[in-house]
Amino acid sequence: MDKPFAITLDIGSSRANKTGSWRTERAVYTNRMPPCNDACPAGENIQAWLYEGEEGGAGYERAWRKIMEDNPFPAIMGRVCYHPCETACNRAQLDEAVGINSVERFVGDEAIRQGWTVSVEVPSTGKNILVIGAGPSGLSAAYHLARRGHTVTIREAGPMAGGMMRFGIPRYRLSRDVLDAEVQRILDLGVTLELDAKVTDLMAVKDEYDAVFLAVGAQLGKRAYIPAGSAAHVLDAVDMLRDLETGEKPLLGRKVAVYGGGNTAMDAARTAKRLGASEAIVVYRRTKDRMPAHESELAEAEDEGVLFKWLTTIKQVDAGKLVVERMELDESGFPQPTGDVDELDADSLVLALGQDTDLSLLDGVPGLTVEDGVVAVGPDMMTGCPGIFAGGDMVPYERSVTVAIGHGKRAARNIDGWLSGAVPEPAVRPALATFDTLNTWYYADAPRSHRAVLDRARRESTFDEVVLGHDESTALMEARRCMSCGNCFGCDNCYGVCPDNAVIKLGKPGEEYLIDLDYCKGCGLCVAECPSGAIQMFPEEI
Repeated sequence: MDKPFAITLDIGSSRANKTGSWRTERAVYTNRMPPCNDACPAGENIQAWLYEGEEGGAGYERAWRKIMEDNPFPAIMGRVCYHPCETACNRAQLDEAVGINSVERFVGDEAIRQGWTVSVEVPSTGKNILVIGAGPSGLSAAYHLARRGHTVTIREAGPMAGGMMRFGIPRYRLSRDVLDAEVQRILDLGVTLELDAKVTDLMAVKDEYDAVFLAVGAQLGKRAYIPAGSAAHVLDAVDMLRDLETGEKPLLGRKVAVYGGGNTAMDAARTAKRLGASEAIVVYRRTKDRMPAHESELAEAEDEGVLFKWLTTIKQVDAGKLVVERMELDESGFPQPTGDVDELDADSLVLALGQDTDLSLLDGVPGLTVEDGVVAVGPDMMTGCPGIFAGGDMVPYERSVTVAIGHGKRAARNIDGWLSGAVPEPAVRPALATFDTLNTWYYADAPRSHRAVLDRARRESTFDEVVLGHDESTALMEARRCMSCGNCFGCDNCYGVCPDNAVIKLGKPGEEYLIDLDYCKGCGLCVAECPSGAIQMFPEEI
């Protein structure tokens, strides 16, 4: 006998009623853009490697290999990146952002400890590419080009590879053992590194290669005219940090003044303390809230006893003292002199007013445009001269290690496409997974674990790393705080709450569930109850 339309076959089953015919909307599994991925200048798939790392054990290596698809420096980035991913993290609106940077450091350090390596899995293309500069951008480009089968030569003007990672970031922020290990891993791919090999005339060497990537760092300190007596001791912060790395200890005296407000100024002042200065004072012409130095750098400097003199400019330098003038901000926030002068005791003055790039090697290059000390490039990172690409500090973008690494990857992809004649397909950017798309009720309270720091006494007398790494259990817990914004992580919520048994578990990697449209009536309950916002409703096409 036929059953009435609204009567089920038996208790607990509604399979007789194909309620899909009621539907005006359908639920679709989608992938939104996680905000951490969206904010990463290096283009890492952060959510994907955190997902692997959450497993622990063998998951750490899978997480590391996922990072290495985009960024060859996870241990370095876990120390020096200013983690814009964490600023964007949705979890910050729930309790605190996921400590992405600390987990990346743990995974990177684990790779060095375990000796994990990468290899070239494609045949040689027979193409030779010159990379000028062995800083983060040049090394990143060389890494990605080598893995695409190209023969890469890096010419570096200095005596060691690393660029500003080595000569601009002090050892207390970046261990040289870590830097050397991650650089060597790139060279082990067959990349040739030529040190003390400054290129002074690009056109003279261009024709020896199929393409050139320019990655010359900003290693020239900016100058400012400050009247100085014959006995005044004035030096540049960039030169001071570089000399220290090459073994030359600068003579600074007991009281050191640093003029500037960026990260380099913080490094110079903190380095001066470690070199024996009893007092290091940063002189800055604006207020603390307008300082370009990152918050963490400023906080660590203050914790180490660095002093600050705000709204102050330097008028003159003499032996043992500075003449300084009080400033005030106008309506636009620009500092204006007040005429109120004072004296400040200082045995030396370190200038940290920004950096420029030496672009003299570009003289005579046709089609190449230089404006305001940087090289103009297109979206493909190619300059106006065909076959010459540029990235890092010498192009008009934010200057940071992470940005430079991202430039190297993007340039490598476009160089590869230019050499093969294939245009890289533009990346499709899905909609952003915003906080309001999540159902955070399902996430347990999990306070963030902050990294320990070295005792202040040891920080003032050694160049040991200040910020320490997590142990395995802490790193694992931190990885598991990720909410997988916008992407399914197989929690089974949709499967459990569907009133029509329309969700089918497939259990395949990357394909966890299927919606049986014969039974889905478009109620949207799965969408409402999805923790990560990985299901969306779309109008049904009739």
